Amino acid sequence: MNQLNSIILEGNLVRQAELSEPAKGFKVCKFPLAVNRFCKNQKGESFEEVSFFDVEAYGKMAEICEKNGLKGRGIRVVGRLKQNRWKDSEGKSQSKIFIVAEHVEYRPNLQKDEAQTVAGDDKLGDDDDSSRRNSQQAEERDSTEEKTEEPAEAENVVF
Repeated sequence: MNQLNSIILEGNLVRQAELSEPAKGFKVCKFPLAVNRFCKNQKGESFEEVSFFDVEAYGKMAEICEKNGLKGRGIRVVGRLKQNRWKDSEGKSQSKIFIVAEHVEYRPNLQKDEAQTVAGDDKLGDDDDSSRRNSQQAEERDSTEEKTEEPAEAENVVF
């Protein structure tokens, strides 16, 4: 019986995803993912904890990740942990743990004006206020003559 080895991470790409082909027909895309955690210490002071993870995708998913993997873009990765082990030139055992992506979702790329609107919307937390705000925004959108594009839906990559 297989043991459970599953991980879900949401964060932002630290840099552009890099595609390589180590063997003919075998594509690998590597990218680092930054995951933020906000918490409070014993004194009640808020602080941010950032963790960095190396992620790899293979085959067709690697090509798609390279295309969509722009620095700073929000991403959700569902995958598994993998450990590589080797001996260095001095004979010492070395290892590295990374994530193998099995499912990847990209957050929509927002235009600058849309990102500011979304950031402003986060300030209201009450559901009634949120519903009221959404209906007001819809009325404003309908009343303007110039049409604006809505942000694209999150792109899902499943293999």
